[in-house]
Amino acid sequence: MLAALEFESSVRLSAVPLLLHQQAMQLAIAAARANRFFPFGAVIVRAADRQVMATGVNNGSTNPTLHGEIVAINDYVARHGNRGWEKVILYTTGEPCPMCMAALAWTRIGGVVYGTSIEKLCQFGIDQISIPASAVIAAAPFYRGEILGPVLADETDALFLDRERLPMAGA
Repeated sequence: MLAALEFESSVRLSAVPLLLHQQAMQLAIAAARANRFFPFGAVIVRAADRQVMATGVNNGSTNPTLHGEIVAINDYVARHGNRGWEKVILYTTGEPCPMCMAALAWTRIGGVVYGTSIEKLCQFGIDQISIPASAVIAAAPFYRGEILGPVLADETDALFLDRERLPMAGA
């Protein structure tokens, strides 16, 4: 009975019109612009009313684990506590890496929508662990959330292609 209730309260990404996913992805893109070198931005949106509950942008220069999704998770907890995850959707400019997708699975977030795939990020010269988020989800039988992507990939791809490059050491 409990499992059925958990499943019923999950977000169905396919029930959300694509236009609403695109509008939320635009917010993640806007957040990502705060990091001109690694434009990984994320927003957490409540599915029921589309209210932005948290934002995040990559802050790996401070701490290598502070990817945009992790910063958004921390922002959400600071503002709303560690509850209500099944009712929100995280939108992120880049497909979550294995670390971030595992963290999102542990939160039991209602869903994840991404722009640029891990495969494309690698093609753009951005270091990635080549494990797709869907593989992390498949290895987490307790997680019932869905993943959707790519959404607005032309725009998120452009963010990563046009980003500034860090100066070479010794240059």
